[in-house]
Amino acid sequence: MKGGKSKADARNTKLAVNKKPSKSRKSGKAAKDPNKPKRPASAFFVFMEEFREQYKKEHPKNKSVAAVSWLIVLFFFDNFASS
Repeated sequence: MKGGKSKADARNTKLAVNKKPSKSRKSGKAAKDPNKPKRPASAFFVFMEEFREQYKKEHPKNKSVAAVSWLIVLFFFDNFASS
């Protein structure tokens, strides 16, 4: 072949990725306001707070977070989610 490119050469040039230097994304973001108010708690979180306090009074020796959270979910969905 007179100066023509082979198939292997053509395939390699197509797969080459031209990487450009990445710019810092942080320069365009605005700084977070530390005094910004938080969102109000959802009904489930309000319920969880009350249920945790009540459960701790009834079961002071139980320190398992997983057990308490599982009971909260079961109680909430049995009593409130179906309505």
